[in-house]
Amino acid sequence: MIKSRNRTADLLKGVAVILMVQVHIIELFAQQQIFDSLAGSILLFLGGPPAAPVFMAVMGYFIAKGKSSTSTSIVRGMKLIGLGLLLNLGLNFHLFIKIYNQTIVTSPWPYLFGVDILFLAGFSIIALSVFHKFFKNKPFPYILIIVFILLIPQLLPFPESLGVWSYLFSLFYSDSWWSYFPVIPWLVYPVTGYLFYLLESKLNSLINKQEYRVLTFSISSIVLVFTISYGVRVASTLHVYYHHDFLYYLFVLNFMIFWSVLYDFITSLSKNFITDFIEWMGKNVTAFYVIQWLLIGNIATGLYKTQNSIQIIIWFVAIVILSSLITLLWNEVSKRKLR
Repeated sequence: MIKSRNRTADLLKGVAVILMVQVHIIELFAQQQIFDSLAGSILLFLGGPPAAPVFMAVMGYFIAKGKSSTSTSIVRGMKLIGLGLLLNLGLNFHLFIKIYNQTIVTSPWPYLFGVDILFLAGFSIIALSVFHKFFKNKPFPYILIIVFILLIPQLLPFPESLGVWSYLFSLFYSDSWWSYFPVIPWLVYPVTGYLFYLLESKLNSLINKQEYRVLTFSISSIVLVFTISYGVRVASTLHVYYHHDFLYYLFVLNFMIFWSVLYDFITSLSKNFITDFIEWMGKNVTAFYVIQWLLIGNIATGLYKTQNSIQIIIWFVAIVILSSLITLLWNEVSKRKLR
């Protein structure tokens, strides 16, 4: 499991963002028959539990570890929310031009206010700072928060017919198609990461035992084998995945245990070019994520659901390489500005 700002965390984030690239390409570039196929379902699953939930849980863990002040966290969260809005404007820029020229007839507002993961990250940072102010490092309130968030959809129906207010509600609690990562239920993942950090010190002697890791991985693997078809089915039904319930959270929680122990084992092996590259992406995950979306979003307006299997693979490799090069350039420019 994650012990500190180490290779495991960077590998998890690096793989998560690679899987986000491929799922964005599958969703926007792939022909419909590929999207609907078994291979498409598996690729959608790989862009599901191993991607956004893992990324948000790692973020929650390091928020707890970082111990930033409430004011600092609020400012950081607001910056991410602002970046999310700018990203929506940038990745849909080609689409907005076509809407303006009436080449494509559709409303621009769901695309401008679509709830991507940067909005969730911003609100999560703010929420965790508020939770910490009230609950400090007591684990039990965070368990209650997780349960409460997951029970809300069972107890409270989604709001309907809100007009312009639907764009605001989509950030927090909505089943609108553009509400991809609403706070409810997705806040549970950063809270889960935060909770793990709080429990880690209490369980450290147990967690660090090799026999515990082997037992945990074995049990988690067995559970995963018997539940994987359910996990793939939900993850490949995007509307259900984006608004999943308590049961699917339990599936994802088990998957994250399996995934993190597996990666902890990988980091115990010798480093190589591939792991170094993935770790680098994990360290630069925000810049890489924004850049890949700017590329994919604007290209997709012209290629929407037209690409075959070979073309998808070529696009995936091209987007990863180009995003990496632009991220390197961005880092270099940023360093020069700081000198």
